Amino acid sequence: MGSVIRRDAIAIILVALACGIVFVLPPFNLIHGWSIDALTALRWEAFGAHRDPATMPVAVIGIDEETYQTPPFKGSPLLIWTTEIGRVLNAVIDGGAKVVGFDIVFPKSIEQSELPFGDDLLGARMRGFDRAFLRSLATGSAAGKVVLGETLRGDRPSPGQRIAVGQQKNIRALNVQTDSDEVVRRVPLTFPGDGKPVPSMALELASRALNTEPRLAEDGSVTLAGYRIPSAVPNTLTLNFEGGGDGVQTYSFADLRACVERNNADFFHREFAGKVVIFGTQLDSEDRKFTSKRFATGLDGSRASRCALPAAKPTAGQFRRSSIPGVYVHATAVDNLIARDAVVELGPLSTAMIAIVFAVLASLAARMLAPGTATLVYIGMAAVWTCWATFAFTRSLALPLSEPFLAGLASMVAIVAYRLVVTDKGERLLRKSFALYLAPEVIDKMLASKKLPVLGGETRDVTVLFSDLEGFTSISEKMTPAELVAFMNEYLSAMTEIIESRGGYIDKYIGDSIVAVFGAPADDSDHARNAAHAALGCRARLDELNRGSATFQGNKVRHRMGLNSGAALVGNIGSRRRFNYSVMSDAVNVASRLEGANKYYGTTIAASEMTVALTGSTFAWRELDAIRVQGRSTPVKIYELLAEAGRETPQQAASAAAYAEGLEYWRNREFDAAAKCFERVAEVDRSSALFLSRAKAFARHPPGPDWEPVSTLEGK
Repeated sequence: MGSVIRRDAIAIILVALACGIVFVLPPFNLIHGWSIDALTALRWEAFGAHRDPATMPVAVIGIDEETYQTPPFKGSPLLIWTTEIGRVLNAVIDGGAKVVGFDIVFPKSIEQSELPFGDDLLGARMRGFDRAFLRSLATGSAAGKVVLGETLRGDRPSPGQRIAVGQQKNIRALNVQTDSDEVVRRVPLTFPGDGKPVPSMALELASRALNTEPRLAEDGSVTLAGYRIPSAVPNTLTLNFEGGGDGVQTYSFADLRACVERNNADFFHREFAGKVVIFGTQLDSEDRKFTSKRFATGLDGSRASRCALPAAKPTAGQFRRSSIPGVYVHATAVDNLIARDAVVELGPLSTAMIAIVFAVLASLAARMLAPGTATLVYIGMAAVWTCWATFAFTRSLALPLSEPFLAGLASMVAIVAYRLVVTDKGERLLRKSFALYLAPEVIDKMLASKKLPVLGGETRDVTVLFSDLEGFTSISEKMTPAELVAFMNEYLSAMTEIIESRGGYIDKYIGDSIVAVFGAPADDSDHARNAAHAALGCRARLDELNRGSATFQGNKVRHRMGLNSGAALVGNIGSRRRFNYSVMSDAVNVASRLEGANKYYGTTIAASEMTVALTGSTFAWRELDAIRVQGRSTPVKIYELLAEAGRETPQQAASAAAYAEGLEYWRNREFDAAAKCFERVAEVDRSSALFLSRAKAFARHPPGPDWEPVSTLEGK
């Protein structure tokens, strides 16, 4: 047993290590991102928003579908909105915004147009069109409050805009990091510049808002205002999105432009003072990104306070989308940096350790439990870990989900396969060996016990039940073969069901006889009690068959049963080519003789003193005699099983009392007194009638001085 435990332990450890490590290797990096996506959604569903968007340090001004449908922008290309954008920019800066960033890139100016327009080019005719916008950019950037965006190896602001903001001093990259599944979960913190790293748009805006410079360490880590930015992937920030459609305070550009028209400076001061503001598009099809918020999005729209225009009504057919406008990626990054709540991811080693522990637990469940139960345990483990990880994510700690779940599942499958091939081979052999002659519940009990049968043979303490029909030969002669088969099948099926329900094992059928064993192959400390219960059950069931079975009509039968307990050899016994699980010992021989003794005493169930001693006070017994059976010289006291204790009939109790009194006189050679006791119940008790005749005979012709009160049974 110890070697088996060590073998299974080694298998579990090796499988858990392999599964835990494999799913942390680079080829499986994709699944790691799924954990962050799931945790973002679960946290949103379980806890909702952890703060009011109005209190966040960042706000978005969205050039949205409403703006495109509102005069004077309706029907006009974005290229010629620059003057109005400059007016709103001035109002936001004047309202006290700390810094304004642009997630919109204007790579061209209408002043650069080379389209012919009359006698000249359109660009020449529109010379000075962007002057107000450029002046706003210049003023804001001079104060350090305007940062334009560009995409590396992509769109850059027009030459006039670059000059207005002082070239790269106030231009930052908008590029984001996209995982292999096209989902944005991180943003770069810096990009290569002229000899030194240059902050990204988000890091630049947060730095200016905090009035500090980011510090870049030699190990690649970045610290901002004392906050060491967690970076599971070097030089990146893992985004910590709020769920829902209003995670960031968003204003419609159309409403703010109308607010400027009304000259409502108080509104701008109230809404934007002390905040980082980002201009960006919020359109149905432009600049949308799949992010780790993809399972926790909401309806697009501007839900912040309104200044001049009424709130836009939801458009027909609007639905929640998995993607979000790209401006929210930068807004979330800025918020994470200022609030110091970027997602903290565990490193590969910690993730592998968690996956290994999960795999070990799943492997243990798969080894110790049935596959269905192990699956339920695995689901329960996954649910508990998910709840804990979701709670931890409220503190911005992203515990892995995908790796431990997949490692646990893979280890379960591996251990189930291991059981099929190695561990359960012996169990399958036992089930196959006993399936045809042992009840399934007994097989389960046998396998669940610590004492399994030795197929080659072993000695067990058992109780043997030997049953035989009385007068079967005369009964069978009255039946046709078909009737006899039906009769025997019904009788044997009924008796077998009762015997197996008490944990007994049918050793063999010999014609109308049944040989059953209790205590093997399944270990049973109560084998004697269970055998006695089975004998009483068989007696009651035969009475029911005699009264109600159509097969038994006209063939009222009785059976006799013998019970004996003792050590026996049990195991697969037979030839090299054909064998059967059976029992051999003197205990079987005695049980057979006790079954035969019933016909001398007129009883139904006879048991040896060994069986009676093992049952305690559970049953009502009557001592019948001391006998010497054929093939055995030592006398055996035999008893009749009357009923369960306290359930014997008044007649049984009276007969047993008179019989016990007469038996005591008999053994003391007081035969006249014995005869009087037996005579009181001889008419209703065949055992008393037998001893009455014996007592009268000895009263007339007393036995010699060497007489023993022991009866010798010459036959079976």
